[in-house]
Amino acid sequence: MTMISADTQGLRLATRYAVLVLIALIFVFPLVFMVMSSLKPDQQLLQDSGSLRAFLPVGDISLDNYAAAFQRAPVWTFVFNSVLITGVTVVLSLVVCSAAGFAFVFVRWKGRETLLAILLATLILPFETIAIPLLLMAANLPWLGLDGISWGWMNSYRIQIVPFIADGLTVFLFVQYFKDLPGELIEAARVEGASWAQIYRKVVMPLSGPILATAAILKFLVMYNQYLWPLMVTQEEGYRPVMVGLQYFFQLNVAWGEVMAYLSLITVPVLAFYLYLQKSFIASIASTGVKG
Repeated sequence: MTMISADTQGLRLATRYAVLVLIALIFVFPLVFMVMSSLKPDQQLLQDSGSLRAFLPVGDISLDNYAAAFQRAPVWTFVFNSVLITGVTVVLSLVVCSAAGFAFVFVRWKGRETLLAILLATLILPFETIAIPLLLMAANLPWLGLDGISWGWMNSYRIQIVPFIADGLTVFLFVQYFKDLPGELIEAARVEGASWAQIYRKVVMPLSGPILATAAILKFLVMYNQYLWPLMVTQEEGYRPVMVGLQYFFQLNVAWGEVMAYLSLITVPVLAFYLYLQKSFIASIASTGVKG
């Protein structure tokens, strides 16, 4: 019976791993196709797309598409802009939204539930409904810079960052997570004489690794994939992100190999962010478990 039980358990484990590997391959195939296609000329790319050769480095393999992509558009400028805009927005959003969630959950003040309900109601509004009013407002806002006061935020990084620092979804995620934290920790800190700022910084945030990682991933995806808003507010290449830069490859004659090369290049920051955040997420889970 012991031998049969062990064999059955081994079979189940092997089946489980086989299913997980299959699911992983399904998600990896588009990336492999993208990279392999970026190394082939357009004619071979289209011929191989209907067979397994599309996923293999066979035929006329070269880096010509990457060289052509850099000639057609300022790729590194677009990548730098997206990384800068996304990184700054994610960091500021985590700080602002976590502080707002802390205030909604732990601090008692009049009207907080009403304000939270109004904030959550904004989740049903698509961004397209407020894009034009937001554009008209941002076009006439003052800005204090090194050269003095200027009017209008068009063609700048700030117009792509500031409107997206705070959002209802991120605040809601922090509110729901903070509600599950042990209230005894907050009460003990208050008894010890800690201020709300100290409780937020030294008690709550060290326990918030999982929600920080989750909110960072969601915010990163939203900001890195921005297209409509940057297209509306930037007319200079020096401020345009990667998704707006993609339209450069669909003007005049479309070269699909160059498109795949560009997509491969702009995917690198996403994979780097994922690998970094995965390591930080696992470390935060282990740290939280020890502290608990």
